[in-house]
Amino acid sequence: MGESNFTSKDAYLSHFNPQSYLEKYYTFGPSPSAEKQILMHVLRRLAKTFSSGRVKGDLLIDIGTGPTIYQLLSACESFKEIVVTDYTDQNLEELSKWLKKEPGAFDWSPVVKYVCELEGDREKWAEKEERLRQKVKHSLKCDVTQSQPLGSVSLPQADCLLTALCLDAACKDLPTYQQALKNLSSLLKPGGFLVFIDALKSSYYMIGDQKFSSLSLTEEEVEDAVVKAGYTIKEFEVISQSYSNTRANNKGIFYLVGQKQNNSTG
Repeated sequence: MGESNFTSKDAYLSHFNPQSYLEKYYTFGPSPSAEKQILMHVLRRLAKTFSSGRVKGDLLIDIGTGPTIYQLLSACESFKEIVVTDYTDQNLEELSKWLKKEPGAFDWSPVVKYVCELEGDREKWAEKEERLRQKVKHSLKCDVTQSQPLGSVSLPQADCLLTALCLDAACKDLPTYQQALKNLSSLLKPGGFLVFIDALKSSYYMIGDQKFSSLSLTEEEVEDAVVKAGYTIKEFEVISQSYSNTRANNKGIFYLVGQKQNNSTG
């Protein structure tokens, strides 16, 4: 796939529809779908990582949050503050609707209930929603291709960086991807953790009839880029479930936990 097919940043600002994305990928209905299976897998992995007690601290920065909160539901129990970030203004606006309980916000309650069930108490779902809302302290613009991804905003280095389904879409080629991981590493404390989730071997994904490019990567390329960026890989799991073939052409999803080396120059 050549660079000419790469979905530019401007195209995201003009064509990415958060409501449509949420409806297509995160409707957690009673009937089984590939999207629901993937989401359940990812939520189980996240619950396991954050309930282990190893990955915790003061600050978690979520890179490329999009309009979604599922990835923060287990994490919010282990961190005092969460910063959400995205390149696309309409995603931050959509997120803000949920954080402020505005009318028309996406209903995450079926997903929240599932996570609470994984953590042992389905009835605590409303409290969890409140806790997450209280812990999200900033909502920032982010561009992973810049050496300072958060621009001039100055934050303490995070104890954990989380990024789900962002880098494949944001990076046009492997060198850009490798550099993006290095750029992000500057936001993380030495010894801090990277929790990294993305599609494998996916060259595009669809939202309705709108097509967006994706950097198609193998497990080896992902691992290599993470190691080059100064991390020790603690966990690397491939979830073999793929999205519905009308949505994307991926071959599974990976779930990776890395730890930033103390001596890494970033």
